[in-house]
Amino acid sequence: MRRFQLVRDEDLSGVSGTGVVCEGVQFTDGKVALRWVVGGARSTSLWDSMRDMVQVHGHDGATVVRWIEQERQ
Repeated sequence: MRRFQLVRDEDLSGVSGTGVVCEGVQFTDGKVALRWVVGGARSTSLWDSMRDMVQVHGHDGATVVRWIEQERQ
């Protein structure tokens, strides 16, 4: 299990702002839990994979995944 943050340099949607916008965890089976930490409607979502989550929330590279912990071998 590894923790991460979603960091946005630019807010293309005009809704979520910039900087750290989400906290998340990727479980050992690859599933992802994501928690919004900005905005008025904070929510939690579950994803089948990191790829799926980034495809929706990555904003074509304007949002990056910043790993807090290194992957354990």
